[in-house]
Amino acid sequence: MIPGDNKSHYWQFCRFEKYFLIQMLKAIAIDDEPVALEVIKSLSSKISFIELVAFFTNAFKALDFLQKEKIDLIFLDIKMPDISGIDFLKSIRNPPMVIFTTAYSEHAVQSFELDAIDYLLKPFSQSRFLKACNKAYEQYNLKISNANFSPEPESVFVKSGYEQIKIRLDEILYVESSGNYMQFVLAGQKIVSRLTMGEVEELLPAVSFIRIHRSYIVSKRQISKMDKNSVYIKQIELPVGAAYIHEIEKLTR
Repeated sequence: MIPGDNKSHYWQFCRFEKYFLIQMLKAIAIDDEPVALEVIKSLSSKISFIELVAFFTNAFKALDFLQKEKIDLIFLDIKMPDISGIDFLKSIRNPPMVIFTTAYSEHAVQSFELDAIDYLLKPFSQSRFLKACNKAYEQYNLKISNANFSPEPESVFVKSGYEQIKIRLDEILYVESSGNYMQFVLAGQKIVSRLTMGEVEELLPAVSFIRIHRSYIVSKRQISKMDKNSVYIKQIELPVGAAYIHEIEKLTR
């Protein structure tokens, strides 16, 4: 029995607890040794908030993946044949969280200078792996909490050529991936920027924008109608990717 004066606080707590329980960290693992990847795959499968969506023995294939997909966490080896994990991380603009996994201890200081979440020395146990993942989870939830309590910006600056152009969020109809560029489509113009889809997702507030396809992010307020196959921005029909149908359905609930 919940006392009357405490009912509202109790249900608020339940909603708060549920919110954080369902947060999943989308992760990838990069290591030139397949056996090491199998270890990470096995250990991460036992942690409820880690979703290992891909793993790579080739760091450059991982880089291509990161250009297209938004990832929260990377398990990253340091000693790899084509590029070191340190140099790989330095090459990424606005990188996700990183946990280094390596057999060598000499790069620990440098890794933390790069804001790594943790540094795991091989072979590592399930408990040590869990400790590192918990650090990432706490950091992730802190970021989400700060985002939820921060006022939504009215505009963003986007680099186009040599200029930084200020774009009001309420003027954006949608953003489209076009080769190595992103097109910010406004009512009267298009602004082209050399950003990745992941960087645009970070730039635009999730409360007002939603990804509907691997090539499209749309303004929620500009949607005039939609179905399971298409979203209409005014009279413009845009496709809905199969992987994003569930997110679109949430808008109608």
